[in-house]
Amino acid sequence: MSRGPGDPERVGRLRDALQHALMLEHATIPAYLCALYSIEDGTNVEAAEIIRSVVMEEMLHMVLVANVLNAVGGEPSVDHAGFVPRYPTQLPYSDGRLVVGLRRFSPEAVETFLAIERPEPADARPLVEGYDTIGQLYAGIELELRDLGPDVFTGRLDRQVGPGRFYYGGEGDPVVVRDLDSALEALEVIVEQGEGLDHTIHEAPHRVGRRDELAHYFRFRQIAIGYRYRDSDVANAPPTGPRLEVDWDAVLPMRDHPAVAELPPGSEVRALSQAFNRTYGELLRCLHRAFNGQPDELIAAVPLMYQLRYQAVALMRISCGSDGRTAGPSFEWTPPPPAAS
Repeated sequence: MSRGPGDPERVGRLRDALQHALMLEHATIPAYLCALYSIEDGTNVEAAEIIRSVVMEEMLHMVLVANVLNAVGGEPSVDHAGFVPRYPTQLPYSDGRLVVGLRRFSPEAVETFLAIERPEPADARPLVEGYDTIGQLYAGIELELRDLGPDVFTGRLDRQVGPGRFYYGGEGDPVVVRDLDSALEALEVIVEQGEGLDHTIHEAPHRVGRRDELAHYFRFRQIAIGYRYRDSDVANAPPTGPRLEVDWDAVLPMRDHPAVAELPPGSEVRALSQAFNRTYGELLRCLHRAFNGQPDELIAAVPLMYQLRYQAVALMRISCGSDGRTAGPSFEWTPPPPAAS
């Protein structure tokens, strides 16, 4: 017996897939931030701007996924231990072949970023679990949305984060999701920004209000190869533009995959690491409130992002062991402080 679009199990699976997508978008951000924070001030200016621009758009992707999840009657959940990966980690609910860690800016880190953002092969199957590329996951979600039809959009409109409610310094705006067309538009923004429009090197210009912005994969490829793309370049060939200078040595020597538990109990560096994670926890709580009916909480997240950077860089300047490596941010979930009585 076939199940119709109103079947609770199918709707539940769709909501789970969107929650997994929210986890995926978040899981990439600490890895990108570690590389960005480790770059010495005044060096690798072009590479730092590329990474920063991608981080900003990954934050937009979290907002877009949360809007779709709210639109189908789900509840985005970002403030709990299960949402935060322990690095190094596999991408949530993927096929497990790609492992993402917290590393300083390096060729190895950039290779991982390319693997995260790589375009979906033309013959890839839509999959909401066991996916190999991010595009496969979103193709699977799109298929479920189309199969379930308009009746699945039961969420409250006041839980949507709309344009003008989200300051993040990147390109694009949140899409208010009311129906299938707007849900597909939100997913298209995510996929196009990551891997390119129709297997080109660019995003769709009308999405971001600018001409020929490079997709994430190709932005990172410029760092790996050391050359800029020209507008006329194509996806299956290297960039032909001017040099993009990279100094892999102008980097704070952060230890790979730092963790609080590895630091001496009672030490100053452990206290600083715990303080970073408390700030990170407060940022997640802001996002949780913003995605669950208090969109103005996104404004409160902005100073927390700046605070995270200052705390992370301070950790990266503290020697940790005899190998010359330093401490670094561990992005571990921390429960909220107890409420005042």
